[in-house]
Amino acid sequence: MSPHRPLLLSALGFVAFASAASAAVSTGTPFYGDPPDEHHPWAIHDRNRPQPKRVEPGTFSTPQTPGQPPSDAVVLFDGTEASLGKWEADTKPGDPVAPTKWVVKDGALECVPKSGIVRTKEKFGDCQLHVEWAAPKNVQGDSQGRGNSGIFLMGLAEVQVLDNYNNPTYADGFAASVYGINPPLANALRPPGEFQVIDIVFRRPIFRDGRQIDPGYVTVFCNGVLMQDHTPLEGPGGHMRRSVPIAFPEKGPLKLQDHGNPVRFRNIWYRELPPRAIEGGTDGYLTPEATMAERRKIAATLRSDAAKLPADSSQRMLRLAESLVYEKDADTYRQVEQAAERYTAALKSAAPTELEKRKGEIQSVTRAFRYLAKWKIAPANFAPLAALDRIEKAQGWDKEKK
Repeated sequence: MSPHRPLLLSALGFVAFASAASAAVSTGTPFYGDPPDEHHPWAIHDRNRPQPKRVEPGTFSTPQTPGQPPSDAVVLFDGTEASLGKWEADTKPGDPVAPTKWVVKDGALECVPKSGIVRTKEKFGDCQLHVEWAAPKNVQGDSQGRGNSGIFLMGLAEVQVLDNYNNPTYADGFAASVYGINPPLANALRPPGEFQVIDIVFRRPIFRDGRQIDPGYVTVFCNGVLMQDHTPLEGPGGHMRRSVPIAFPEKGPLKLQDHGNPVRFRNIWYRELPPRAIEGGTDGYLTPEATMAERRKIAATLRSDAAKLPADSSQRMLRLAESLVYEKDADTYRQVEQAAERYTAALKSAAPTELEKRKGEIQSVTRAFRYLAKWKIAPANFAPLAALDRIEKAQGWDKEKK
C-alpha cells in the first residue's frame, strides 16, 4: 500500500464532512461565491455566516381584537392590570418615581386628561415597535384638539397620534407624522372609536466625538399602509420650533402623551434590533477596520476547528484553506501547501478505477484549489492544482463539462 494511502482514504469523507461541519451554524458550500472584501467580512452565500434566529410569528389584529405578538417581543402592555405595573408617571429628573394615573379600561390603557405623560419603566433603543390606539368615539374638537396624543420614541422623537378621520390639520402634525419634521405619506385612519394599528421601525441618531455620523431613521406603517419611508430624523422634533440634530442616549423609555383627550392604547410591544454596521454590527457595509476584525475572528474559528481534526487528513487541509479566504497567514498557507502536496502525491499512485470511485471528492478538492488560485490566495501556478488538473484530463472528466 502506498505510504500516502491513509491521507487518500481520509479524503473520501470530505463532501459529507463539509456539509455536516457547516450544518451546525449555517448551510452552503465553501469556495463558492465571491470572497470577502474590504467592506464585507462574509463571502457571497457564505456558509459561515450566522443563520437568522427563529421567531414564531404573531397574529394580526382586527379593529375588535388585538393580535398576538411574535415570540421574541417584549410586551409593554397586554390589556391587563398587571401590565400597568410596567408604566409610571413621567416625573422630572430627580423627582421621586410616581405611579401613573392612567387607567386600564376594557383591555386598553386609557389616558386620564390632565394626569400627565406616561412612560415605560423599561428603557430601550433601536426597535420594531407596535402600538394600537383609538381616538374617542364621541368626536369633540377639530384639528389638533381632536383625539390628540403622541408616541415618543426614547421619550424624544414623536410619532403623532391624532384623529384625522375627516379632520384636516397642519401636515407635519398629522397622524403618523414625525411631529414637526415630516408629514405622513397618506391618511389611512379608521373612524374614531376604532383601533389604529401602528408599526414603527426606529433607529436612533448616532454621534461620535460630538459629530453626527448617522441621523437616525423612522419607518411607520398605519393599518398596513406606509406612512414614513425611512425618514431621517432631524433631532427630536417639537412644537413651533425647527428641530436640530442632537445626540440621543443609548436607551430611553417609551412615552405616551396626555394632550387632554382620553385616547386609548392596547397591544404595545417591541422587538430590539441588532446594531447597525456603523455601531459595531457585522452585516452591511463596514469600515475596513471592522471588516478585517470580523474576518480575523472567522479565520480563527476555522483554524480552531481544523486543529480538532486528524493531523494528516484532507478535512483539516481544506478547513485551513477555508480560513485563508478570510485572513492570509503565512504559516497556515504552508500547512495547506504541504498537505496538498501529500494529497496529490497519494492520488498519483492510485489506479484509474480507484480514482473514478473518488471522482466527486477529487473534484471538490480541485474546485477548492481553483478558488484559491482565482482569488490569488494561492498562486496561479499552485503545483497541487496542476497535478489535479492532469488527473482530471487523464480521467476524461474535463470533457464532461463541454
